[in-house]
Amino acid sequence: MKLHTRHVEKPWGRTKLPAPFESTGGRRIGEVWFEAPDGGHLPLLAKYIFTSERLSIQVHPNDAQARARGLRQGKNECWYILEAEDGATLGLGLSQETDADSLREAALDGSIETLIDWKSVRPGDFFFVPAGTVHAIGAGISLLEFQQNADVTYRLYDYGRPRELHLDDGLAVAKPVPYSERLARHVSGDGNCVLVDGPYFTLIRADTISIEVEKLADRQRWVMPLQGTAFSDGEQAGPGECLLIAPGAALTTSEDPVLLIGAAGTL
Repeated sequence: MKLHTRHVEKPWGRTKLPAPFESTGGRRIGEVWFEAPDGGHLPLLAKYIFTSERLSIQVHPNDAQARARGLRQGKNECWYILEAEDGATLGLGLSQETDADSLREAALDGSIETLIDWKSVRPGDFFFVPAGTVHAIGAGISLLEFQQNADVTYRLYDYGRPRELHLDDGLAVAKPVPYSERLARHVSGDGNCVLVDGPYFTLIRADTISIEVEKLADRQRWVMPLQGTAFSDGEQAGPGECLLIAPGAALTTSEDPVLLIGAAGTL
């Protein structure tokens, strides 16, 4: 089935989104979520993020930490950069290892902005962001995020915006260490590549129906075309849309596709 889109307003969002997205009607749209038509819960979530300002400096819990707080699951996520203005950056991890008390002080006095490791980004960059990573998405970026479907975010710092912070919960789950560069890569040129291989989910960038793609055929698949069209069981999706394909259902494409294909578990 084709998943429904939900436009989510954010203070750091945009009043004009890139093609193929429709007019925002003057609203500041920061995220476009893909959800089940019947409103049911799906284990994974695909969404676009569009920024005009920096997001809060934040962190997410892992499964065990989330369940200890009465939540369904934690939030591991990943980002595929689609567009980035000159000088655009992401904050991932800290520039140096610190302790929880120092991180709290930095969050309270604003010096956490200089403690974050801000990385320049360009289209085709990819980052896996494990639960516990202190992070922030900068301004001037469009990206596609694939994640465990848990809307749980602990804000550590929000640049003076009047939103609630969650210092106690955030500091309890944060890993105040540098980001591991082995979790990042740049994707360029043609060919298929496995971006994430479990354990929480798998994500493949594909321009052909390869062996790796066929290995996912026995489970639900989230198919997000970046170029071209994807088809399954009489439904189709193009850029800016998402198909949820049932286990065993066939996937075909138009000529010259570029797809992100996600599924639960490992390849």
